[in-house]
Amino acid sequence: MTKKALICGVSGQDGAYLAKLLLEKGYTVCGTSRDAQMSSFGNLVRLGIRDQIKLESMASNDFRSVLQVLMKIEPDEIYNLAGQSSVGLSFELPVETLDSIATGTLNLLEAIRFTGAPIKFYNAGSSECFGDIGDRAADEMTPFRPRSPYAVAKSAAFWEVANYREAYGIFACSGILFNHESPLRPQRFVTQKIVAAACQIAQGSSQQLHLGNLSIVRDWGWAPEYVEAMYLMLQQAEPDDYAIATGESYSLEAFVAEVFKCVGLDWRDRVITDSSLLRPTDLAFSRGNPAKAKAKLGWQANYKMPDIVRMMVEDRMNY
Repeated sequence: MTKKALICGVSGQDGAYLAKLLLEKGYTVCGTSRDAQMSSFGNLVRLGIRDQIKLESMASNDFRSVLQVLMKIEPDEIYNLAGQSSVGLSFELPVETLDSIATGTLNLLEAIRFTGAPIKFYNAGSSECFGDIGDRAADEMTPFRPRSPYAVAKSAAFWEVANYREAYGIFACSGILFNHESPLRPQRFVTQKIVAAACQIAQGSSQQLHLGNLSIVRDWGWAPEYVEAMYLMLQQAEPDDYAIATGESYSLEAFVAEVFKCVGLDWRDRVITDSSLLRPTDLAFSRGNPAKAKAKLGWQANYKMPDIVRMMVEDRMNY
């Protein structure tokens, strides 16, 4: 029997790479978007898989909409990657952020419980939930201290998953993913903003690059590798939560320097620190400990920040 996967948020970076991975593994892949008739699904087009995916309209914050799609598709696995995905934007759209993430996740879990179908559920957690952790690596037992509306929403969704797993025996997992990048990142994410600007400057643009706090430290991974971890979580005998990270961290300044070095430029000539880009609260340091994922899933990150920068720059210059 061919497995059927439903990817909520299939048009995003992770959704597109996950869809490609599951197609390669022989799955029938269905994806949702708020309006499947109007969405461009540009990432799916870019990966050459748009026509291989059955697309449905679904509003995850509308229980009836969620239930209808589940009963129509009858998936074996659901990957919940939908919801407002920008930490910065969550300060401007806190209600939309909480509604799309926390209510959306709850509706999916409740629909699984309501139908009684043996569906395996993956939920996209976030390292943002940990908040400030000092200079130590966070793992699955590190307490959550969220410092943004986005992190608050992701924390609520994480505990919803744990509750439905324990109360109703649903096979539900959360992947607590640290930052992961790729050429499919939209430009409102700082990594893609930096890559795009550096490449344009290298091609003759006279622009300056405005950035906020360059001293923040992040654990950056490669998105196509991280979706493999999502898949592996749902192939285990028992459901569990996993921190997914490289275990190595770099400052944003180091990321910027690496990008400009890739295009043969000195970043200090073109980067301006702009206080208007600072968030009300931000995390100074972020690093994950992926030991459990390696031990139980056999997963580990092969690409670290310098590799990711090189691949993103090469893609941008050739695109």
